[in-house]
Amino acid sequence: MTRRKHHAVLTARPYQLLCLACSSGKGSCPAKAGINKIAAKIRKNPDLPLALRCNLDDQFAYQSPGAGADTPASHEFNRKRDMDILLRMDLAPGSILPARVALARMLKAIPSVAGICAYQTVTAPAWKGCQHAASGRYEKNRARGINAIIPPRSKAEMKRDKKASLEDMLRAKTIKIRPHILLCAVAQYGGGVRPPYDPDNLPEMIQHILKKPDTPIQVVRGADWMMCASCPSRVAKLNACVCGGINSGGLYNEMKDLNILQALGLTYGATMKAKDLYRHIFRRIRKTAGICALDYGIAGLSVWRDGCGKNLNPCLGYEKGRAGLIMEMGLNINDNIAV
Repeated sequence: MTRRKHHAVLTARPYQLLCLACSSGKGSCPAKAGINKIAAKIRKNPDLPLALRCNLDDQFAYQSPGAGADTPASHEFNRKRDMDILLRMDLAPGSILPARVALARMLKAIPSVAGICAYQTVTAPAWKGCQHAASGRYEKNRARGINAIIPPRSKAEMKRDKKASLEDMLRAKTIKIRPHILLCAVAQYGGGVRPPYDPDNLPEMIQHILKKPDTPIQVVRGADWMMCASCPSRVAKLNACVCGGINSGGLYNEMKDLNILQALGLTYGATMKAKDLYRHIFRRIRKTAGICALDYGIAGLSVWRDGCGKNLNPCLGYEKGRAGLIMEMGLNINDNIAV
């Protein structure tokens, strides 16, 4: 396994995330200079670790950053605003998340800055909020989604990577693939997805092994190049999938990978002929319930949330694809295959 570089943690006040969305790098802002620095670092590395720290007493005083980044309002207003934001995001002060995840979580949890950055009734000058809170800028930019803050992959890049990765897969002696998308490929097949398919190479992989069922397949970690190069949610330098919004896809995807390895009795690096591997999968995994489709950690703002949750339990595409591929590949799923 490749050891990943540890990144320095970027510290921000919770309100600065709202300012980042409100300005999107444009317009005046009382905290403009600090916001621009944070925005530049996140755009350079959207998945860097971001610590949300605010000024508190008692048990969480250890993480208080000081008042240096306070906006022109009372210390009490600055404290309450940060706490209101963390409350809505369901995070403890000092929480560290990939910046992309923190931003997606904020956009989901906070539809409006009303009652956070300014109050309808100002009880005293010390509680006067931001002059831009009623401008609608945050709400307008929020409607644009996270792409307003973090630019998506370009279509040209994804098209280039699709062509190159597909060529690599078709000429490779061994196809490398992460465990859970072995099942995704079956579900796609059951749903009628066939090549060409721009977002990944799974339909092409299925067609390839139908023609060459003795092709070795190796199960590997991460969003590997051969399968996922053209995915809009792939981050090449992390070899990771960042789909999923508030959990960025990573946590749940790794859990699904490990669930499947456990169900199959395999470990990373295991290599089998395609027909033998899929025979083994189809013998051991008849439905995705409890494997890919889990019935916990799904609701609300859980960092374990994923689209393949209990609402897709069971995945009918997988069941249909499984039945179809058993016939297409001529598999006898009652055979015992050495693992």
